[in-house]
Amino acid sequence: MNIEKIIKTEIELPLPKKVVINLLYTENWIMDKINIKLKAFDISLQQFNVLRILKGQKDKPANLSTIQERMVTKMSNTTRLVDKLINKGYVKRIICESNRRKVEITITEQGKKFLDKVSPIMDEFENRVTSNFSTEDLIQLNELLNKLRNSNSINNY
Repeated sequence: MNIEKIIKTEIELPLPKKVVINLLYTENWIMDKINIKLKAFDISLQQFNVLRILKGQKDKPANLSTIQERMVTKMSNTTRLVDKLINKGYVKRIICESNRRKVEITITEQGKKFLDKVSPIMDEFENRVTSNFSTEDLIQLNELLNKLRNSNSINNY
């Protein structure tokens, strides 16, 4: 179904507007599907992303700014996300005794086990949501999205 039918407009949208609306609609559609999957595990996508970032640290601690830089969804409430993960037992926070502003965050064994359980489900979801695409389609779509984000005309706007 095309985007005009989805948003129930009778007019033909200009192509740039159609593309932007379609991107936004598709992002929300994917987010809704992901949130349904993760809700069963009592975790948000942002919390899941923090766990994957910390696991990728290979047992080296990260600070809040490192986590924030690597987040897919940029947000200012990284501290709150980490606090929720601490309460669930998935991460731990270590405050340096000599410099109280230095905070190191690591994933716990419980957090690693949780990721081992949920990651295959998310991998399957990603495979299913892209299953209508060939490998070449996926490569082209990825390149086009990179090209869109790296456009000088919007970055200098």
